[in-house]
Amino acid sequence: MDTTHAALLIIDVQNDFCPGGALAVAGGDSVVPVISAVAPGFGRVIATRDWHPAGHVSFASRHGHDVGSTASIDGIDQMMWPDHCVQGTRGAEFHPDLDIRPIDLIVHKGTSVDLDSYSGFFENDHSTPTGLEPYLKGLGIREVFVCGLATDYCVYFTAMDAVKAGFTTRVIADAVRGVDLPDGNVERTIGDMKSAGVEFIDSATIRDR
Repeated sequence: MDTTHAALLIIDVQNDFCPGGALAVAGGDSVVPVISAVAPGFGRVIATRDWHPAGHVSFASRHGHDVGSTASIDGIDQMMWPDHCVQGTRGAEFHPDLDIRPIDLIVHKGTSVDLDSYSGFFENDHSTPTGLEPYLKGLGIREVFVCGLATDYCVYFTAMDAVKAGFTTRVIADAVRGVDLPDGNVERTIGDMKSAGVEFIDSATIRDR
């Protein structure tokens, strides 16, 4: 598979989403060697990371709510998470074993204290852009491969927005892991992605190109 004219989107491979982190995804660190192995073969590599200010709207501690509950805030359904990926902290940094040398661009998201962001393309109001779409299209890229954390949140929303933006979109199945909150969410979101036209492939398909 030729990926030299495609972009790899590495989603939120940060310490807080890996074992030992504030919002750890089970097996989250297992995606790191897979991503590091395939990244050099892509024409462009973009990494996103949550980069939240203290007291961010997604933090359960700000609202006095339970982690995993939801609340409507300014008309947006907000999941309540533990404090995570606070700007400048170790938890917000990329996993130390992730090879960052191939990365051409880092997109910081969720930087506004009152607005969360799952997608690499838009904040959670679905209208405030991150700048990723014009960056990719300006380079003539029409195909993206999505990997990272977590399958049912930031990977999901990034892949769905990529499809809406007109990109041929593939998820590297062995380079994603999910939160599965609520139960069954990973299965549901994978089904939604496939229905939207997202193709799921194995990293071996890329390495054997």
